[in-house]
Amino acid sequence: MGNTDGTIRLTQFSHGGGCGCKIAPAVLSEMLSRLPVGVMPPELLVGTQTSDDAAVYKLNDQQALIATTDFFMPIVDDPFDFGRIAAANALSDIYAMGGSPILALALVGMPIDKLPPEIISRVLEGGASVCHEAGIPVAGGHSIDSVEPIYGLAAMGLAHPEKVKSNAGAKPGDVLILGKPLGIGVLGAAQKQGRLDGAGVAEMVAVATQLNCVGAKLGLRDAVHAMTDVTGFGLLGHLLELCRGSGCSAELAFDALPLIEAARNLAQEGVKTGASARNWASYGAETALCEIAPWQQILLTDPQTSGGLLVACAAEAAADVLALFHAEGYAAASKIGHLREQASGARVVVRCD
Repeated sequence: MGNTDGTIRLTQFSHGGGCGCKIAPAVLSEMLSRLPVGVMPPELLVGTQTSDDAAVYKLNDQQALIATTDFFMPIVDDPFDFGRIAAANALSDIYAMGGSPILALALVGMPIDKLPPEIISRVLEGGASVCHEAGIPVAGGHSIDSVEPIYGLAAMGLAHPEKVKSNAGAKPGDVLILGKPLGIGVLGAAQKQGRLDGAGVAEMVAVATQLNCVGAKLGLRDAVHAMTDVTGFGLLGHLLELCRGSGCSAELAFDALPLIEAARNLAQEGVKTGASARNWASYGAETALCEIAPWQQILLTDPQTSGGLLVACAAEAAADVLALFHAEGYAAASKIGHLREQASGARVVVRCD
């Protein structure tokens, strides 16, 4: 399967792309609610209770092991870029916990009868290149013959047990900072529809392959109370997880959100992913959108693939945290709102001034 010129388009093999493939939040919650309570050793600092990005297990007084896995189907056609995006997305979970990765294992599922070995090799090379950038080895992995192309990593990292940043640490009065612009899902949908030009694809790849390695430095700051990365559930979904874990509510200013300009324009034309609607159906009842246009709701629920870090920090530290983001190369990083005491009504309020 490919173009008329014989080139292979990876996105044509998948029914969804990137983190837009994730199971809808409400469905996932129902599935997990049926799981029996398992072994809960005291060394397990972070498990499934607060919908965090990774599990954290205390090894000793100085080290905690962070473990995560993430994989998905192609969001771009170029195999090398697909590998890069998938690897950056998987490693983001380590950084979102305030840790540093130490090694990764590759997870590979490919339609062997449809993709030549050189294409699959390029996917693996792309993932390995990002791991090299992160300073870690791809130390092994597992592969299967599957109907759709799938690639990702199981990743492990380390952090000090007292410096781990979970969804449960945010406090009322904290400022919310987002590290990358929104709109990757919209760009991916536009690409599948043939509506995204080369410049748009390049911008999507640039945003999605930027490692969230600033998270390791943010993890060392006591004024940073909680972190998560914005991926398949969209900004609203992952903010809601943080609010639930911390027992807070949030208020966002839509006009303060960093947006990919091409995604803004496409969303205004109605371009969106199927996951956006599923996301809203899962958590819309917990939000209040004040005079928000349909295109703005699209971007608030847009599934991000390898999206930015969402940080909750003390108000007095917000300027320093934002300065660190900018110094580390996250030019779009912005203050987007704040947390408050949980009250009755919507858990997240979005205002558009």
